[in-house]
Amino acid sequence: MEPAQSIRYNRVLLKLSGEALMGDQNFGISQAVLGALADELVSAHGLGVEIALVVGGGNFFRGTQQTSMDRVTADHMGMLATLINSLALQDAIEKRGLPTRVLSALEIRQVAEPFVLRRALRHLEKRRLVIFGAGTGNPYFTTDSAAALRAMEIKAEVLLKATKVDGVYTADPMTDPNAEKLERVGYLEALERGLKVMDTTAISLCMDNRLPIVVFDLGEPSNITRIVRGESVGSVVSE
Repeated sequence: MEPAQSIRYNRVLLKLSGEALMGDQNFGISQAVLGALADELVSAHGLGVEIALVVGGGNFFRGTQQTSMDRVTADHMGMLATLINSLALQDAIEKRGLPTRVLSALEIRQVAEPFVLRRALRHLEKRRLVIFGAGTGNPYFTTDSAAALRAMEIKAEVLLKATKVDGVYTADPMTDPNAEKLERVGYLEALERGLKVMDTTAISLCMDNRLPIVVFDLGEPSNITRIVRGESVGSVVSE
C-alpha cells in the first residue's frame, strides 16, 4: 500500500447512476462494467482512501417515470432497485478481497444492515468500503440528494459524480456539437444555468456545506484513482 500522503482526499463519496451499470445493455447489469468498476474501487481504496458509495436504480426501475403510479409507491420501488445494485457491487468488490458493507435506509435486515451513522463511520475506520442503499429512505428525494446527504453525514471531503461524459458542459455534448466544457463551475452558476450536474436539492446542499463536486467520466480507466491522487480530472463544482 502506498503511503497516505500520496492522496489528496482521505474520505470520498462516489455517486453512481444505475444506468452506468448497464454498459451497452438496455436493462440490468453488465458484468464487464461491474467488474471494471470493482477493480477501480479496490485500486483507489488501496491508496489509503476511505470510500463510500451511493448507487441509483434506473437500470431496473425509475420512479419518476411511472406517471400512472402513485409517486410514493413508485419511489419505494426505485429504492428497492438501488438495493439490487448495491448487493451486486458488494459481491463484485468482496470477490476482489475488499470487505464491503451495504447499509440500507429501508430496513431489510436479511440482505443489508440498517443505516446507522455511527456504524457507517466505524466501517470506514475499519477500512471497509461502504455502500448506502435505498436513497434517503424517503419518497420525492433522488439518489443525488441521498449522495449529498450521506457525504455530509460521513464528513466526506469531496463528492464524486460519475457520468458518461468527461465533465460539466454548457449543453449536452452528445447532441450539441457547440457544447463547451467548463473546468470549474460555481454552485450558483450551475443552479442558475440549469447545468446537468446533479439535481437542485443536491447542489444546494453541497453549496450550503461547501462540499466540492467532481464530475467525471466513469468509462475512462483509472479516473477515480487519479482524482483521489489530486490530479485534474473532469470538472469541479465549488465556491
